[in-house]
Amino acid sequence: MAENQVLVNHDDLQSFVSALFEKTGVPKEDANFFAQSLVNINLWGIDSHGVLRVPIYTKRLQAGSCNPNPEIKTLKSAITLEVLHGDDGPGQIVGRVAMERAIEIAKEYNVGIVGAVRSNHFGAAATFTRMAVKEGMLGVAMTNVVQNVVAPGGSKPVIGNNPFSIAVPTYGDFPFVLDISLSAVAGGKLLLASKKGEKIPFGWGTDKDGHPTDDPTEAFNGFLLPVGGHKGLGLAYAVEIMTGLLSGGVFLDAMKGMYKYPEDPSLTSHLMMAINISAIMEPAEQKERMAEFTDKIHESPMWDESKEMLLPGEIEHRTMLKRQEEGVPLPQNLYEELVALAESLGVETTLSKK
Repeated sequence: MAENQVLVNHDDLQSFVSALFEKTGVPKEDANFFAQSLVNINLWGIDSHGVLRVPIYTKRLQAGSCNPNPEIKTLKSAITLEVLHGDDGPGQIVGRVAMERAIEIAKEYNVGIVGAVRSNHFGAAATFTRMAVKEGMLGVAMTNVVQNVVAPGGSKPVIGNNPFSIAVPTYGDFPFVLDISLSAVAGGKLLLASKKGEKIPFGWGTDKDGHPTDDPTEAFNGFLLPVGGHKGLGLAYAVEIMTGLLSGGVFLDAMKGMYKYPEDPSLTSHLMMAINISAIMEPAEQKERMAEFTDKIHESPMWDESKEMLLPGEIEHRTMLKRQEEGVPLPQNLYEELVALAESLGVETTLSKK
C-alpha cells in the first residue's frame, strides 16, 4: 500500500457513506443502495468511480440539484419499452429503478428495455448490469454524460465519454462484465491522479484549448480523447442517440456537468436492457458453454508467459476478494475529506482505519 493511503473495512465504509447520504435527505433504503454501489466499485478496483465521488454527490444533494427523494414515474410505455422520468434523483437510484423495471418486463416478455430521463451521474454502469446477472439475465446499461471528449484534432468537445456495460451470467466464479467508457480513460482517473499528485500519460486528455497534457488537473478541467480514435467517437455518438435523443431527454450541450454546475440538475439519460436467456437456453447448458468459452480464452497463449489471459470481470473479482480481506485503500486526503464531511453534517458514524 502506498504511503499516502489508508485501509478501511468495506462494511464500515458502506455504513459510513450511507449515513452521510441519509443526512442529506436520502431515504434509508436508497442511501444503503447508493452507498453500497459506490463501495462495490471500490471493491472491484475502479477507485475513480467509487467513494471518491461522495463529496460532490453530497454537495449536490444538499444544493437540491440532485433530488434526494425523487418521485420516479413512467412517461411512456409500449409493452417491452418504457421511459421513466427520474425527477432529478441520484443516478444510482434512478438507474436501479430502471433496471428493476427492465428485469420485471423481461420476466414476462423475455426482453425489457427501459430508458430514463432527468437523472444524474450513475457511477459505474456495471452496477446495473450485475443486477440483471443476478436474475440469470444478460444486462446492458448505458448513459450519456456532459460533452468532455474532443474528436481527434478538435479543439472543443463534441460528445461525452458515454459509458456502457454488458454483463452475462456464467454460473461460475464470476460473471462476464464489460464496463467501459468511450474516452481513452474515464474522467475519474484524472481526478484520482490529481488526488495522488501523479502525472498522466499523454493521449489521455487535453487542456482547455485542446492541447495534449500530462497534468491531470489540466486534463480534468480540459477534455478527454476518445478511445481508438474515430471508432470510440462513433460508439459514443451511438450511446448518445440511444440514451438522450431517442428517450426524449436532452443530449449533447444541453446537459450540465456536476462539477462545473453543482447547483443545477445534470439532466442525464440512461438506457437499461435485460434479456431473459433462459427463454432460449437452459442455465445448465449456458454454464457449460460459458465454461468452454472461458477455458478457450484462458488457454490462449501470451508472448510473456508470466502474464495471464483474462476475461472482463475477472480482475474485478480477484480485486474484490483481496479488498474484502485486506481492506479498501483510500487516498489519505480523500479519507480526511470524508471524515471532515461527516463532522460538518453531524454524522456520528465513524470511519476507522483498518
